[in-house]
Amino acid sequence: MDRSSAGISGKYARSGNDDNQPNDRAASRRGRYRQATVRQWDNTPRTTPRRNKFYHSAAAGPSQYLLRRSVNPAQNFHALIKPEIMAGLVSKSDRLGHRYDGRDHGLYASSIKKYTSASKRPLNRAEQSQLMRLLQNFAATRSWNWRSLTTTLHSFTSAGVFTLHKPMDGRVQLTQAALLSTLLDAIIFNCNQKPEASDIGAQEIANLLWAMAKLMDNRQELTPGLNEAVAVLLPHVNAHKDQFIPQHIANLLWAMAKLVDNGLERTAELNEAVVVLLPHVNVQKDQFIPQAIANLLWAMAKLVDNGLERISGLNEAVAALLPLVNAQKNQFTPQHITNLLWAMAKLVDNGLERTPGLNEAVAALLPQVNAQKDQFNAQGIANLLWAMAKLVDNGLERTPELNEAVTALLPPINAQKNQLNAQGIANLMWSMAKLANNGLERTPGLKEAVVTLLPLVSAQKDQFNPQGITNLLWAMAKLVDNGQEQTPELNEAVAALLPHVNAQQNQFIPQHISNLLWAMAKLVDNGQEQTPELKEAVAALLPCVNTQKDQFNPQDIAILLWTMAKLVDNGHEQTPDLNKAVAVLLPHVNAQ
Repeated sequence: MDRSSAGISGKYARSGNDDNQPNDRAASRRGRYRQATVRQWDNTPRTTPRRNKFYHSAAAGPSQYLLRRSVNPAQNFHALIKPEIMAGLVSKSDRLGHRYDGRDHGLYASSIKKYTSASKRPLNRAEQSQLMRLLQNFAATRSWNWRSLTTTLHSFTSAGVFTLHKPMDGRVQLTQAALLSTLLDAIIFNCNQKPEASDIGAQEIANLLWAMAKLMDNRQELTPGLNEAVAVLLPHVNAHKDQFIPQHIANLLWAMAKLVDNGLERTAELNEAVVVLLPHVNVQKDQFIPQAIANLLWAMAKLVDNGLERISGLNEAVAALLPLVNAQKNQFTPQHITNLLWAMAKLVDNGLERTPGLNEAVAALLPQVNAQKDQFNAQGIANLLWAMAKLVDNGLERTPELNEAVTALLPPINAQKNQLNAQGIANLMWSMAKLANNGLERTPGLKEAVVTLLPLVSAQKDQFNPQGITNLLWAMAKLVDNGQEQTPELNEAVAALLPHVNAQQNQFIPQHISNLLWAMAKLVDNGQEQTPELKEAVAALLPCVNTQKDQFNPQDIAILLWTMAKLVDNGHEQTPDLNKAVAVLLPHVNAQ
């Protein structure tokens, strides 16, 4: 039933590309660029023969001394935000004008990243706010070379400089927007130069696209500037396709999948970039480390789930990676294991054949779930159980190893219940119902997990989207159908969701409509009282049957007709809307 994608944590993909290098002087007039007000570019012609040659002043001043000191990763944060540092950067940029290549700005950005790497965490809200006060005059210009632009954007993104916290200080957000705008402007300008005038390389392309994907993963909006920067970078993937090393390939495919998952349009250029990279997965398969394997399979699954056709090269790339899962099974972290099983389940759900290679990869990972059971976070548990349920639903045999993995994951649900978001709750309930429907024994662990989740459904009722509402009501009906007691907590959870069916009635797709009506009929058939809320939810959905009548597949039609018969059989009034819904479905029975 479920067509959901279990969300993968943004913390997973780290670039690791540690490119530690890190104006034309802007006119004094101010101008508009997309979301932020920044200095307009002037049109001073370039006279610099090689943009990636670094220019140095005659002597190192105090600010340069501080800059060199700031690269020390163990340095205290306060040493990185001394006003003298920014004064030195601005002074050098002003002095060299269009001959300045941005190197010192890149080195400074790199020092911030090194601080967060040494701290093993991104900047916290207080640090970000203090840094932003310093960065008000930090601006990229079109004279910067690719290495400086890449290092600055990549380092600041990795360090969490652009992360949008909630709540967000307005001044911090304005500085973020202005800084990001100047960087994107310079990237767009440089991308549009003739090939002979551009010094962009494979590493810069990979790092920039990774950084842009990470920006969106950290809740930055897909602004026109970000959209344009991605668009002008994508053709360079094709142009440099033979220069990418395994890490670049993994980061690029992860980035494109993450961008699409966050709303980027799947253009012809994006499809082409994916197509040119896939054969390199096969060629370089023996050089991928565990993280790259996990990222690649996750990326391919996510792209397919977002509508990428199963193009030539995709099956071969998946087939090349699956044996590596088995070979490197002992090197995967909990997050890798989660992403791999999610990816395999999602690929199978989208039509990938369950080959011996895929079955072996799943079999190799299941014991690792049991071995590392105490290290999975709430989201990981939700994604793992969703993946196992989906694989079983698509024909995977319920082996002792799979049963053990499920059994190992159920107890931590209670301990981590307060970390679950709405999607995690919906995925867990759907997974347990689907596994129970496919023969999983109703163990004490399963019962306790359901009992733990039901109050969370009521508490987070306003946060479920149409798919979440559908999955939850379907899951509760299916659990009851498989012997779960209709406790007061279950009745309360159902009652909490029913008004949202009415409120969101125009957002349900055909599959949601058939599953929701089935769930309500099944609950009533198992003793649920036909409350006014339940009747209103049925009444809200019946006109949707008429509106979307041409989009139901044969299974949906069968479910809907059974549902309406069952509701009437249990005392539901034969309203005009119900009669009309039956009438519009009957011709489709004949047609299909």
